[in-house]
Amino acid sequence: MNEDKIKRTIAQNLSEIRDKQHLTQKQAADKAGLNMNYYAKVERGESMPSVKTLKKLSDAFSVESTDILGF
Repeated sequence: MNEDKIKRTIAQNLSEIRDKQHLTQKQAADKAGLNMNYYAKVERGESMPSVKTLKKLSDAFSVESTDILGF
């Protein structure tokens, strides 16, 4: 899987998880302790989150990292 496909998969999964939890991007970013603009870039597939950021997101959404990564 190339980097662009991974970014798109993460973006799609984050968007779906956030929507299921009825959160805005701002609320999701705040919950994860992330800058809202950065979170939005990740959710649009424009930025690749670090492992540390993936951990913050999985903790904030109470999901497994595989739910975000898609593998």
